[in-house]
Amino acid sequence: MKISIICPVYNEEKYIGGCIESLMKQDFTWNESEIILVDGLSSDKTRQIIKEYIVKYPFIKLLDNPRKITPVSLNIAIRAAKNDIIFRIDAHTTYPPNYFSVLSKHLIELKADNVGGICRTLPGGKGLIPVSIAKAMSSIFGMGNSYFRIGAKKIMEVDTVPFGCFRREVFDRIGLFDEELIRNQDDEFNGRIIKNGGKIFLIPTVIIDYFARDKVSKLSQMFYQYGLFKPLVNKKLGSSATVRQFFPLLFVLLLVAALVFLTFQLPFYEVLLAVLGLYLVLSVSFAVKEGDSFSESLIMPILYFVLHVSYGFGYIRGILRFLILKKSGINVETNR
Repeated sequence: MKISIICPVYNEEKYIGGCIESLMKQDFTWNESEIILVDGLSSDKTRQIIKEYIVKYPFIKLLDNPRKITPVSLNIAIRAAKNDIIFRIDAHTTYPPNYFSVLSKHLIELKADNVGGICRTLPGGKGLIPVSIAKAMSSIFGMGNSYFRIGAKKIMEVDTVPFGCFRREVFDRIGLFDEELIRNQDDEFNGRIIKNGGKIFLIPTVIIDYFARDKVSKLSQMFYQYGLFKPLVNKKLGSSATVRQFFPLLFVLLLVAALVFLTFQLPFYEVLLAVLGLYLVLSVSFAVKEGDSFSESLIMPILYFVLHVSYGFGYIRGILRFLILKKSGINVETNR
């Protein structure tokens, strides 16, 4: 195998060691393969940790990205990569020993442009909140039919996969990651693959462990940013990739409409309240089913609400910023 692994990093001292250790346990000999880490000039111990691994493993390379934007890091790494199969990975994740060998095999056999595995979301810390956040991000009620999060039983063609295993020629054919998209650059790139006649497959036998955010505020910020950049992704692709992305938007609009109708006692406000009541019932039902304790079942409906409202509100802001005001996405501030 000759593969290039690319990974953007920024202040990842909590996770980068575990990530690299999982890469060192793969079931193949590295030889001419390489790991390219592109750092956004981290202010913690990330760079120090990486340099310690470079001493032991010279096929690990560290490059810099002063712009501190994920797609810029990815493009720096792609340009530096020397092999024909490129894996885009994440430092918040650990990988099973057969990750690269199995996905490379399926990439070739399926004649695909991108393949990826199931993302098993684990708590980003100890305690009720981190554990509940991980469960909410693995729930079909929280995430919709995003198969790489909720699981699948067979190999299937999908619209996106986490991170991904790509043929190098796909970047030559359709271009690199869009550097205007601080978030959702993977969704846009995968959408571009499909738009240009390519195929993406989910390989459910390959499971990676992703560590979720450990605080509600971080969860809210992340999903707000996902929602914020989604209209820009749709604009660039010329269409929406999935129907599920609209449900949080509709939920927020429903909340606003219910508040207005209830305040002014307008007709049909009872119908709006009934729909919101149905949402509450479903939310509690899924929380009871998926929570392993009373405390988890109590807090998970709140986390579902945070997920949906943050994404929906971000989507509204994205429509205003990118579609109506036609502003750029480059200067949007994000908390990484």
